[in-house]
Amino acid sequence: MNHNYNFESTSVWVEEPNDKQAALTESIQADVAIIGGGYTGLSAALNLKEAGVDVVLLERDYCGKGASGRNEGHLTPTIGKDLPTLVKYVGQERAIEFARFADRAVEYTESIFQKYQIDCDYKPVGNVVAGLHPKHRDPLKNMADLAQSLGVNVSFLDEDQTRERGLPNMVKFGVLEHCGGHLHPGKYVMALRAEALKAGVRIYEDTTVSEITHKTNPVEVTTDKGSVTCDKVVVATNAYAPSTLGHLKSKVFPLRVTLFQTRELSEAEQEAVGWKGKEGIYTAHEALESYRPSPDGKRIMGGSKFVRYGYGGKLAGGYQPAVFEQFKNIFKERFPELPNLEIDTFWGGWIGMTLDFLPMNQSNKQENVYYGVGYNGHGVAQATLGGKMVADQVLGQTNEDVDRLRRRIYPLPPEPFRWLGVNALKWYFDHIDRKIDNELRQH
Repeated sequence: MNHNYNFESTSVWVEEPNDKQAALTESIQADVAIIGGGYTGLSAALNLKEAGVDVVLLERDYCGKGASGRNEGHLTPTIGKDLPTLVKYVGQERAIEFARFADRAVEYTESIFQKYQIDCDYKPVGNVVAGLHPKHRDPLKNMADLAQSLGVNVSFLDEDQTRERGLPNMVKFGVLEHCGGHLHPGKYVMALRAEALKAGVRIYEDTTVSEITHKTNPVEVTTDKGSVTCDKVVVATNAYAPSTLGHLKSKVFPLRVTLFQTRELSEAEQEAVGWKGKEGIYTAHEALESYRPSPDGKRIMGGSKFVRYGYGGKLAGGYQPAVFEQFKNIFKERFPELPNLEIDTFWGGWIGMTLDFLPMNQSNKQENVYYGVGYNGHGVAQATLGGKMVADQVLGQTNEDVDRLRRRIYPLPPEPFRWLGVNALKWYFDHIDRKIDNELRQH
């Protein structure tokens, strides 16, 4: 096995900014302290600043180095594990509300592109949940029928429609999500950072929060070299909340996801693969695979499928040669029309998962702490809207989406049961997918 893989420790999307902000090295005051400089934190900062609030944002690395600068860039209205599962667990009426929330998250994110004139290579081409095997057909058709009956903007693509759209040959049929598309996540998060700085948000990078003391009002946020005294705190650290901040350990757990990009395709290879509409694709596997064209259309990017959980909620490592090799083999199976196209670079990051696959946007008002976390891999849209939702809570304003997401959140089991549970689920999903993939190889 070849172990010489090109691995980016952060991603192909972001690098340390030239105007990296100085670390906090003194004791300061603010109305609100935000912990985390990704989509949620920056969106919350912009909303609060617009309302006249004095905001300080604390980021342990540089803004965008977390999931916001590592994801694959699908802007999608997906919510929950899938719509039929969501209906099963919360009922049809509640599922409709969640689906509309997910649509609004995409629309709100698109409105942010417009408001700040953000050029992040956004292509509003939709995303396709792709059926690869006949066994995927009925579940996808049923999902599309159910979604349409609930007023969700999707269409089922049969075999003829799939070919008419010029989708890659692996896609036999599928469900087209008309809302959303894909973008350059690094350009997006760095544009939000630039707008926050322009608006006068005080951003401190290279600043690690060690403790939030919320027994009294005001609240004190202690960092490695300084502190912030403030009225309210926003925790916008997603997968890092339990692992590095020590918050929400019973409600959110981090999963490591691996992503990749190929080398550039020749003109002949681009012609061979087709993909006229350049839609984003995620497969109908239980543990999905995702694919999309790069922003310039010259590479194919992909990933997901193989996830890792670190015992005790620790951040699982990313350099995984065995997983990289599996992706190389799977890619050749999915794109047989590109037999010589090699994967060029691997990277990855951690997503914040919840037990019910739904985001968390809640507050502990007694302690003046507000949380926007747990996006379950759908964070480009939901984290952006999540920033507005958490800002509205801080401002004491009514927000229907916050009310909509209120629910009883059951605690995760303690270790070792959590580790056993996560890995048992992984094994179960992998077992189903392996059977499908083995049958595909035989045809």
